Amino acid sequence: MPPEQREPDTEQRLDAEPRLDSEQHLDAEPHLDAERDLDSERRRLVEEKKNERYVWWYLAYFLFGIHLVAFVMIYAVMHAK
Repeated sequence: MPPEQREPDTEQRLDAEPRLDSEQHLDAEPHLDAERDLDSERRRLVEEKKNERYVWWYLAYFLFGIHLVAFVMIYAVMHAK
């Protein structure tokens, strides 16, 4: 509705409307945003380190298993009649 057709107190009611969460987030203090970003970055790095450690363990178990199977096959071939 154009401003000319609005009632005079409509402007006051529009200003009194509750703000959206996204608008409130924009007004948040910048150091809190930076702190939140650092915290989430630290959590991501800890999770990444944990996942990388699991990958190394899986690789170690896989290689151990492959070598175990290879040694059993070598033993079987060497002792076959």
